Amino acid sequence: MNVFIAGIDGYLGWSLANYLVSRGHRIGGADKFLRRAWVAEVGGDSVTPIRSMADRRAAFREVHGQDVEFLEGDLCDYAFVERVLREFAPDAIVHLGEVPSAPYSMIDVDHAVFTQTNNVVSTLNLLFAIRAVCPDAHLVKLGTMGEYGTPNIPIPEGFFEIEYRGRRDTLPFPRQAGSWYHWSKVHDSSNVMFACRLWGLRATDIMQGVVFGTRFDDRQTDERLVTRFDVDQCFGTVINRFCAQAVVGHPLTPFGTGGQQRGFLPLQDSMACLTLVLGAPPERGEYRVFNQFAEVYSVADLALRVQRVAASIQLDVEVRPVANPRAEREQHYYRPDHQHLFDLGYRPTADLDHTLRVMLQDLQRLRPRLEPLRHAFMPDIRWDGTRRRSAFLAEPTPASNA
Repeated sequence: MNVFIAGIDGYLGWSLANYLVSRGHRIGGADKFLRRAWVAEVGGDSVTPIRSMADRRAAFREVHGQDVEFLEGDLCDYAFVERVLREFAPDAIVHLGEVPSAPYSMIDVDHAVFTQTNNVVSTLNLLFAIRAVCPDAHLVKLGTMGEYGTPNIPIPEGFFEIEYRGRRDTLPFPRQAGSWYHWSKVHDSSNVMFACRLWGLRATDIMQGVVFGTRFDDRQTDERLVTRFDVDQCFGTVINRFCAQAVVGHPLTPFGTGGQQRGFLPLQDSMACLTLVLGAPPERGEYRVFNQFAEVYSVADLALRVQRVAASIQLDVEVRPVANPRAEREQHYYRPDHQHLFDLGYRPTADLDHTLRVMLQDLQRLRPRLEPLRHAFMPDIRWDGTRRRSAFLAEPTPASNA
């Protein structure tokens, strides 16, 4: 299968390119390297050393025996998007080329507008280019479980049946996004759904949970092909940040009570799920939604889990909640469905403790690169529009042997 990855240089994009090529697929992609610039802008850096695209491609050819076909360019430039699709002739397009950060979108008006413009326009460009160039291709668009918010009822996979005033219908489940970033993804979902209905395109919208991990594949051995790993407040997801904090002896910092519940899955499982989706495309005109996560955890439970696993490898770690910079419920009902991927054959690859232990050991080897990033752990981007660093709320939580 010819798979085109928009946003191929990122955490998920580069992982997916390597994962798919090792399973027999031809890979192409585009990127403008904005993720590298955004992370640098907020004072972060990838803990894993990331090479230039030229060096990455050379290693890719050496290890996999084929090139990754790459063009540098802006997905917000329609002419560029149409050209790369014509040149590559994809069977499937995986759209990962968006700003992936709620805090980044909440910095100020400029970052909010940029996030919405970049994400919505790039998706519209891809939709129009697919219609013009490869209308049979399967679009896999990365959404987020954050589109749903935290409603006080179970969350279906995209659609639900409703009865109102004696009438029944199946409708998109209401979205209650919690940041300008998450609202951009809601707009994307609506536009993709409309394009499928209007033009007969085929698309799978992946409502992905929080991804964590240093490795995209058990077979990953060549250090030149590692994917990035961020730990800053904007681009470091919560488990990745907790593991980094544990390695350098910084307290683990859940926000507020830590009662926020979310769906999580390891990076390797994200790759497995996306591969399953690509292997089972929808019909022409079909827009489908898959919720993609392995398990639901609270942030506080995850902090204690990281603390316990860290203790098993002689890392003494405190848990110290900080003032929550976000406007979100810290205690809430959360019961999302996620059956569609299991029906396609998804099975979680490893238990959480094993994945955490691998992450911690990988990060211990990278501690010289991690130490200079300690300053990036504590959040100062606030949902009320101010910039002030969150303070610790409580005394440390003793190490848990549970």
